[in-house]
Amino acid sequence: MEKRTGTVIISIEDREQASQLNAVISRHADIILCRMGYPRKNNKAIITLLLEGTTDQIGALTGQLGLLGGIEVKSALLKPRNDDE
Repeated sequence: MEKRTGTVIISIEDREQASQLNAVISRHADIILCRMGYPRKNNKAIITLLLEGTTDQIGALTGQLGLLGGIEVKSALLKPRNDDE
């Protein structure tokens, strides 16, 4: 299966979920190229991940994140690129 490049934006509304969120992200560290976090007011935060993996790998990560309460997840993937061109 070919790899895709994409991004995931995670809005954390409840920081009580931070340890579970970090555990999920750590389990998928092999597809994460970059992680950037931005703390916000009222105990909220945004995390952006730059990923490279198969659609199955990326879907597993976003699916597990989506199951956490107090977390909103959005993802976008680039079309596969032919490196021969």
